[in-house]
This record gives sequence, C-alpha cells and structure tokens, in this order.
Amino acid sequence: MGVAIRTAGEEDRELIVRLLDEAFQDDPVSGWVFPGAEDRRAKHPRLMAAFTDIVLAAGRIDVTEDGSACALWLSMPAEEGHDDAEDEGPAQVREAVDPDNERVERIGRLMAAVHPTGRAHEYLWMIGVAPGRQDEGLGTALIETVLDRCDREGLPAYLEASNARSRHLYERLGFEPAGPALDLPDGPSMWPMWREPRPHRPA
Repeated sequence: MGVAIRTAGEEDRELIVRLLDEAFQDDPVSGWVFPGAEDRRAKHPRLMAAFTDIVLAAGRIDVTEDGSACALWLSMPAEEGHDDAEDEGPAQVREAVDPDNERVERIGRLMAAVHPTGRAHEYLWMIGVAPGRQDEGLGTALIETVLDRCDREGLPAYLEASNARSRHLYERLGFEPAGPALDLPDGPSMWPMWREPRPHRPA
C-alpha cells in the first residue's frame, strides 16, 4: 500500500514545526547548535519554526496524510553566487531564534558555502519522521515523489546528510558525495550529496 502524501499549507505550520522538532532533537547537528539539553528543548522549536516559515514562503513542504513525516524542498535556480538577502539570511535566523548563539548563524553560513551553484536543482533542506514511525519507508516515499519529478524534468537534487543513518538512505536513492564532508568546528560532520537525474521510464 502506498503512502498518501499532500502539499502542506500555512494551516499545517504547527504540525510541521512539532514534527521537525521531535525528529531532530537528538540529531548530532542540532546537538552542536544547542549543546545543552535543556537549552535545546527550549530553543530548538524556534529554529524549526524559522526553517518552516522560510520554506512555506519560498518552497514546498510535502507531508504524509497522517502527519507522521514531512520533507522541506526549495527549487534552486542556476544563477551563480548569492544576493544580499541570502547573505543576511543566517543572521536573521539567529536574531529570531537565539541572538546570543553564534552557532545558529554559523551553521547557515557553512552550509551556504558548500552549496553547489551553476545548475538549477531541487534542494532537500530537511526531512523529518516522527520518532515512533522510523523504518516504515515514509522518508523514502516522500523523497521518491520529488526524485521522480526530477527524473522526468532532467533536474538534479542536492542535500546535506546530518548523520550516518540518513546518509546511507540517500545513497540508496542515488545520491553521491558532492565534495568533502563539512566538519563543524568541534562538532559532527555533514555530508553534501548530489543526485543526477536518471533516465525517465514511462510507466
């Protein structure tokens, strides 16, 4: 039986924020941004809310019909370089989330520095699955929905894996390393990954 997927709207904001918060509370990168457990419980939801708002405004969020998993996507243009608004983005997120925590801004700048430019592509910013619903194929179903479209349209896809488990999932879906690992200062690694479109075979 297939997984029912729909596009999220503004009315789903709180659901998406809660889902991402639960899914990433114990993620190594979230732990680096907010090293203290109590601090992370208090401020991590604000970071997930900032990300959700950005993608609701400029991208697309797919969510399973039962609200147990979601994927945040941005369509990236082919233009080289970044505009002023993009340069200010990490600082604006820091100001909204936790002004005294420079790591909120640093993670955004580090990720932007390794993000490929020059080719239009789909960017999987985040994918979250409720902790009690892991290993049911929900994340794979969400990703494959967009990858199928990428293959039809000849578009590559890009993401950063934040842990070894997700990295292996992405490899199974055709993603390959896109340069060296991004080693966070005194923290974990992230793995930039790129997927070329595959020849589309009509059903």
